[in-house]
Amino acid sequence: MLKLIIGNKAYSSWSLRGWLAVKQSGLAFEEITVPMFDETWNARTHGDEFAPSGGKVPILWDDQTVIWDSLAIVEWLSDKCGRDRFWPKDEAARGMARSMAAEMHSSYPNLRRDLGMNVRKTFPPRDLSDEVKQEILRIFELWAQARARHGAGGPYLFGSFSAADIMFAPVATRFVTYSVPLPRFAAAYVDTILSHPWMREWIQAAQDEPWVIEQYELEDS
Repeated sequence: MLKLIIGNKAYSSWSLRGWLAVKQSGLAFEEITVPMFDETWNARTHGDEFAPSGGKVPILWDDQTVIWDSLAIVEWLSDKCGRDRFWPKDEAARGMARSMAAEMHSSYPNLRRDLGMNVRKTFPPRDLSDEVKQEILRIFELWAQARARHGAGGPYLFGSFSAADIMFAPVATRFVTYSVPLPRFAAAYVDTILSHPWMREWIQAAQDEPWVIEQYELEDS
């Protein structure tokens, strides 16, 4: 059986991506949640299970094979379970979906810094920096292009739920947490993502976590 080690569901955007990827695989897995940055975090991250990733989550163990980094987990499971389970069948759509997933993986540092994930909170609207606004507009642009070109088959970016949606799912939660104004098409997509049964399962589990990271609980964090 697969074993997935993740951080707090309230705060860990990368863990959410890895968890959604394993759910999408359809494979049985053991889920281990470890509270981030508590008094045992440093010691735990130097243990054998964490060492390959340098102490980062998520980490997927497939028997003796270890895969860390959310996009690597997506690709590993895609190879294992079939590409069509994670990526659009159409070649043009697949190329765009892979590019969007890679851009989400490597970009948007200002949004990540200023709008940390917290699925237990909803803050009032705030003044956003120009850099964050530009990154949000870029995300809207990508979502609009994907929906217009390849989204006719369903409500997700490329019609059916795919790795592209997995990569952008934490962004959808951030837009709700920080009351970011959304154009109609983006609001519809965010509602679609947050209504997915797996997202509801994750967010509900986050409500029951006992751990709190103060820096993500403040309106001006």
